[in-house]
Amino acid sequence: MAKKDHVSETPATAMLKAAGVAFTEHPYEYLEHGGAQHSAEVLGFDPFTVVKTLVMEDEKARPLLVLMHGNRTVSTKNLARQLGVKSVAPCKPEVANRHSGYLVGGTSPFGTRKAMPVYIEETILALPRICINGGRRGYLVGIDPEVCVRLLGAKPVQCALAE
Repeated sequence: MAKKDHVSETPATAMLKAAGVAFTEHPYEYLEHGGAQHSAEVLGFDPFTVVKTLVMEDEKARPLLVLMHGNRTVSTKNLARQLGVKSVAPCKPEVANRHSGYLVGGTSPFGTRKAMPVYIEETILALPRICINGGRRGYLVGIDPEVCVRLLGAKPVQCALAE
């Protein structure tokens, strides 16, 4: 196999394989601060189907993961209201790295260092297939979005804002 066709295993892909989840691999040239929009563009995907994994925390510094469309942002007010907490905010990169075990830009919801509650934008579950980070910068995996619910217990929320 050519180097571009296969990426070495990550905690995320190990978890998916152990659970018997079929996934496709999509490596790309990582761009610092390029985000999901960049990966969608270089891979030729609709940014709505590229899902970003955001490490956030509530007012008591309890970490949580939010899975959001690549071309949407999180309404932290709506999310906090739905979770029944005072506030939700993105973690600082070094804190996010510590919680997830991944570098920001390569955060996958699968195989995180710490078990954290996972929330998924409800409209993602209506998609037939999504691309989500595979545990490394410049590496997405294609999966059925229901895998997030089945493996992670992801709870649907409505907190998307158009960018």
